[in-house]
Amino acid sequence: MINITGVILAGGQGKRMAQSSSEPNTVTVEKGWISFLGIPMIEHVIKRLTPQVNEVIINANREVERYATLGHRVVQDSISGCAGPLAGLHAGMKAAKNSYVLTVPCDSPLLAMDLVNRLSIAMLENNADIAVAKTGEQAHPVFCLCSIDLLQHLEHYLQNGGRKFDAWYSTLNVVEVAFDDKPLAFANINTHKDLIQLESAAV
Repeated sequence: MINITGVILAGGQGKRMAQSSSEPNTVTVEKGWISFLGIPMIEHVIKRLTPQVNEVIINANREVERYATLGHRVVQDSISGCAGPLAGLHAGMKAAKNSYVLTVPCDSPLLAMDLVNRLSIAMLENNADIAVAKTGEQAHPVFCLCSIDLLQHLEHYLQNGGRKFDAWYSTLNVVEVAFDDKPLAFANINTHKDLIQLESAAV
C-alpha cells in the first residue's frame, strides 16, 4: 500500500465551542484538549490514527509547545488569515515525509480504525486525486486522503483567496467513500452539548 502522513487538524479557533462555554469572555477554545470520556480528544485521535499511517503531524497555531509534548511534529499554517482546514492540509503537505497525506480533525475521538484502508483502496481503484469520507449524503472533507502532488494546486487556490474545502476539490478527480456503518466516527463536535451527546452514544 501507499505511505501516508497523517495530519491532525488542531489549528482552528473553536469559536462555536467557546460560545457554548460556561466560562465568561471565552473567545477561542483548543478543542483538542477538551476531555472526552476523561481523555483529551486529540489523544483519542492519535491513538486511533497512529497504527494507520507512517507518521503523524499535528497542525496547530496556538499552544504549539503543549501539542509538542504529545510526541509528534507540530506544524503551523504558513497561509495567513485563519484560512481554515485547507491551510492545515497545506502545512501538512509541505512538512510530510511521505507521498500521501491524510487529514482528520482533532475533535474526532471515535475516528474509524479502518479509515485509511478504505480511503486508500478507493483512491487507487478509481485513480482519484483525492478520497473523501461520506455518511449518507453528507461528505466530510476534513477526513480526506490526497497526494502531495496537489500542493501547488492547493497553494494557488489559497493564495487566490479560496477557503472552502469542497470548492477546492470540486476541480479534482474526487472519490467519495461511504462510511454509513460508522456515523459516530464523523460526529461534528462544535458545542459542549455535542460533546455530551457523543460521550453518551459512545458508552
